[in-house]
Amino acid sequence: MEYKDYYKSLGVSKKASQEEIKKAYRKLALKYHPDRNPNNKKAEERFKEVAEAYEVLKDPEKRKRYDELGANWKQYERAGADAGAWNGFGQGGGFNYRNYGGRQRGTGQAGGFGFEDFFGGGGGFSDFFERFFGGFGQERPGQQHYQRSRASAGRDYEAMLDVSMHEVLKGTSRMLNIEGKKIRINIKPGVKDGQVLRLKGKGGQGAHGGPAGNIYLKVNIKNMTDLQRKGNDLYINQPVSFYDALFGGKIDIKTLDGNVSIKIPKNTRGGKTFRLKGKGLPQYSDNRIKGDLYVKISIDIPENMKEEEIDLLDKAARIHGKK
Repeated sequence: MEYKDYYKSLGVSKKASQEEIKKAYRKLALKYHPDRNPNNKKAEERFKEVAEAYEVLKDPEKRKRYDELGANWKQYERAGADAGAWNGFGQGGGFNYRNYGGRQRGTGQAGGFGFEDFFGGGGGFSDFFERFFGGFGQERPGQQHYQRSRASAGRDYEAMLDVSMHEVLKGTSRMLNIEGKKIRINIKPGVKDGQVLRLKGKGGQGAHGGPAGNIYLKVNIKNMTDLQRKGNDLYINQPVSFYDALFGGKIDIKTLDGNVSIKIPKNTRGGKTFRLKGKGLPQYSDNRIKGDLYVKISIDIPENMKEEEIDLLDKAARIHGKK
């Protein structure tokens, strides 16, 4: 039987906090999830390895027992036929349910955990896990056998959620299929790129009365090519004809809410920026507050100018001493 270094499996130190362990697990579970790696046996095995490590290290009591086990695991293994010898080591090898966290006689308290969601009903754990965390101890004469059935939370799900800029403006909804159940989620206007939406209790079912897991959706905003977002404000580069810039005129600006006409004053220079108040994106926490749209002007020099136009421009250049 091979010793399992659960800290190494998650890529964290032995001094890592519970939050660091949780973050490491989520990152690796998302990377090696079978849905993202179909027909990839190595990814599947890595996913199981990560899940097994997290199952032990996420629970402070199990983690403490694992740390105590440490380099002396061989001694505990030789002391008895199963995990019961660990807790009864030096005491005749009997299984101590009180120390191990199993169901205590007459108390109704539960021990262990349900992790079947990851492996479809067992069989996916390593021998090391089964020996020290998954089995039952030897029963002493007259001792009643109690099944471990500690309540455990359901499985968490993580996924990327692609959202367009129009959906950021108006809000949207999605239909998810979780463990055969269809769940409609509403996405508020103003959601940000990289924002993680947590749907509490919408994940996998808990075991033995445990709470349901959560769903974590990481938002990916698909920007339009001509619009850039900074906070709740939008920025656009708008080409303007040479003559509109010189003599003034009106132009149409394409916004997420439709076209808006703005007036271009005479002698408008390239780089000038116009602010359209309230034409940006709504604030996620309060949709009544909206950002602005900033329109940066660039001068569009006409091509294929007529000879008369060139002559007139040449004359104008001479008047201004440019030739």
